[in-house]
Amino acid sequence: MVLDDARILDGIDLVAEPGSVTGLVGPNGSGKSTLLRCLYRALRPSVGTVLLGDEEVRRLKARQVGRRVAVVAQDHDLDNDFSVRETVAMGRTPHQGLLDREGTADHEIAERSLERVGMAWAAHRRFATLSGGERQRVLLARALTQQAPVLLLDEPTNHLDIGAQLELLDLVRDLGLTTVAALHDLDHATAYCDRLVLLDAGRVVAAGTPGDVLTAERVTTVFGVRGAIVPHPLTGRPHFVTASVNP
Repeated sequence: MVLDDARILDGIDLVAEPGSVTGLVGPNGSGKSTLLRCLYRALRPSVGTVLLGDEEVRRLKARQVGRRVAVVAQDHDLDNDFSVRETVAMGRTPHQGLLDREGTADHEIAERSLERVGMAWAAHRRFATLSGGERQRVLLARALTQQAPVLLLDEPTNHLDIGAQLELLDLVRDLGLTTVAALHDLDHATAYCDRLVLLDAGRVVAAGTPGDVLTAERVTTVFGVRGAIVPHPLTGRPHFVTASVNP
C-alpha cells in the first residue's frame, strides 16, 4: 500500500477465521488503521487483493460491502443533532433502496441492537450529548443494525475510561461475529483476541495466538519494553504485563 509515494503496508497476508476475534497490534504508525481501511474499501491497495469469502471487495458495490461488513471507525462525523435512535437506524441503509423509508422490520432491528448494547434507554437522546463510552456503544449498535457477519473496529476503546473499555470489549467478544480490531492496549489484545497480527513499519512481524506472537524478544524489539503473559490474578485470563527495559 503506497500513499503519497510512501510505502505504508508491504507484503501483508491476513486471514480472519469465521467467528474469531483477530487483533491488529503494533506501535503507532505501524499500519493498523491503514490496513483496516483497506479491508472495508475506504482505501484501495496499490497491489494485492482483499477478499470477502471468494469475492474481491473492490469489485463489490458500496451497498454490497455494507451488507457484509460493519465498521466502527476511530473518528466519526456524528457531532450533529441526530438522535441516538436515528443514528442507529443509519445502519439499515445498505438494505434499503434509494427512496425506501424505514419499515417495521428496520425499526425492530434497530431497537434490538440498542437493547443489545444496553442503550435502549437513550433512544431519544441526542447523540452529541452522550459520554464517550455511550457513544461507542451507540456506534456499535449502528454496526449491529447492518446485520453484517464481519465487524471491523479501529481502536474501539480509545478515550474511554477503564470500566467502559472492559464493558465494550466483553460485548464485542460475546457477539460471535468475525471481528478484526486494531488495538493499542496489548493487555486487551491478549485477553480478548483469538489471534493477533503484529505489525511494525507496515510489515507483519508475527501472526498467531497471543502467546505465540507476544514473545519477550518480539515485545522488546518492536515496542522497546519488557513484556510477559501471565494469568490475571482476578479473572484467570491471559494478562499482558510490561516493564521498562531498564530495571
